[in-house]
Amino acid sequence: MLDRFEKFSLAIAEINRCWHKLAGEELSKYSLKTSHGTYLLTLYRNPEGLTAPKLAELCGRDKADVSRMLSILEAKKLVTKDGIGSNRYRGCLRLTPEGQAVAKELSHRAERAVELAGAGLTEEHRAIFYESLDTITKNLRRISQAGLQ
Repeated sequence: MLDRFEKFSLAIAEINRCWHKLAGEELSKYSLKTSHGTYLLTLYRNPEGLTAPKLAELCGRDKADVSRMLSILEAKKLVTKDGIGSNRYRGCLRLTPEGQAVAKELSHRAERAVELAGAGLTEEHRAIFYESLDTITKNLRRISQAGLQ
């Protein structure tokens, strides 16, 4: 059992490390870090816009992290936010045209990375793999919130 856990943990860590390196190569052109990529891609998938609380939920980040990242993305004119004053946190966040271009490039890079990483897998194996990852993620999220009994 421990061997499976170690293999799983190391594989996830390696996938994460490699993705950060690939995303970082794209984002460094804009003086951004890979952590910004999560926000850009999430907003890219939601062109109608998101509130900061919804963005935090979808990205699995806290309010402070969202505020820091959005300040940087707004300063670079990649994200715009509706609302002022006390409603600013609940305002709708959207990518600017420049932000859409950056996110589109990052999305293409992610698609290409997944395509190349999955070379040699049948469609059936891919479907099983992604279903398994989804189940593991949901279970670990539930366990981490409820505590390990």
